Amino acid sequence: MTAPLSDMPAAAPEPKGPFSIPAYRNFWIGRLASVLGFSSQSAVIAWQIYEIARRNASIGEAALYVGIMGLAQFIAMFCLTLPAGIAADRYDRKKIMSYAIVGQALIATGYLGLSLMAHPPIWGLIVLAGFLGATRTFIAPATSAIAPMIVPRRFLPNAIASNSMAMQIGSIAGPAIGGALVAVSALFAYSVSAVLFILAAILILTMKADTRPEPQTGSKLAMVREGLVYVWTNKIVLGALSLDLAAVLLGSVTALMPVFARDILHAGPIGYGALRSAPALGAVMVAFYLSRYPLRHNAGKWMYGGVALFGSMTILFGISTNIFLSIAALAVLGASDMISVYVRGTIVQIVTPDAMRGRVGSVSYLFIGASNELGDFETGLIARLLGPVSAALFGGLGAIFATGACIKLFPNLYRADKLE
Repeated sequence: MTAPLSDMPAAAPEPKGPFSIPAYRNFWIGRLASVLGFSSQSAVIAWQIYEIARRNASIGEAALYVGIMGLAQFIAMFCLTLPAGIAADRYDRKKIMSYAIVGQALIATGYLGLSLMAHPPIWGLIVLAGFLGATRTFIAPATSAIAPMIVPRRFLPNAIASNSMAMQIGSIAGPAIGGALVAVSALFAYSVSAVLFILAAILILTMKADTRPEPQTGSKLAMVREGLVYVWTNKIVLGALSLDLAAVLLGSVTALMPVFARDILHAGPIGYGALRSAPALGAVMVAFYLSRYPLRHNAGKWMYGGVALFGSMTILFGISTNIFLSIAALAVLGASDMISVYVRGTIVQIVTPDAMRGRVGSVSYLFIGASNELGDFETGLIARLLGPVSAALFGGLGAIFATGACIKLFPNLYRADKLE
């Protein structure tokens, strides 16, 4: 007997955007909390290392210690990138993400313990930073692979812009909070980060969505080879990753911010927090705009133009002696970088099959995320040899040169029009 129409379950309403999907809301808020905790903690670690080093070292030597912190994270990321990509293509992605965030909470507890000491060992802070890099390596491919599983394809560009907006909001508020809290107590700053990590892990783990990838056959070594071959032979993906690699490797000024805040701009920890927040402030404004008005045409030209502007603003930051001009330069730097991130992220997600998104995401993170840390070491090393201002100028000019070189090497990416 057929049930009366009034007793039949109502059809689920058609989603009108990413945020109308409950699983995506959980994912977005959890990601925001995670990034907020991480960016706050990272700002505190860099400031604490620079402050401790400056007690007995020159400006250049202290900057190098901050760069070594980036190198420790890069080494961990480099060693674990491909295993992390394989894990994201074999196991439940939300579990990988949440368990890694729990690891970040434990690391924050470790920093708490070191901060209880009268003279925290600088190498202890650096070693823990290496473990922090290891957790980030597993978070990145799992995070990039989750969104296409919970959001319909037509909402994917909006979701990518919204994901970037969550990251940038956390990156704005986090350093500002970290700068304010470290002026009072590093202990309190690390406690706030630990709480945020725990909240993020709970939100991601309780997300009601099937985030298990399709079962993969074949050996892990074969999976690694397949992922690397895919990236190498797909010139659009390779070009997008290479362009961002060059920009972040050469143009990163994160390691210089404690130097400029303390010894060039004389802005103290509050000013340091403002400098660390400025790139994300510019980025989140662009991300918000792109989430509402996605790029329709000339995507490749926008991407290349964003990287060139990124290099120009790095140069302006290097020569500035005014805190407000420095903040403005970093805000424009972040806005231009967001354009590149948006185009690259959308292209890579659209052209990559789901079965390979974890591995491609891990390679992407090695190119982009891990290279930030290697870029910090490169910047710290040049600051030790030539001074912090010369290090910033070198990075900015290098990013502009890399833009021109990539146009020659990957002309099809430059001519890319629609993000479809």
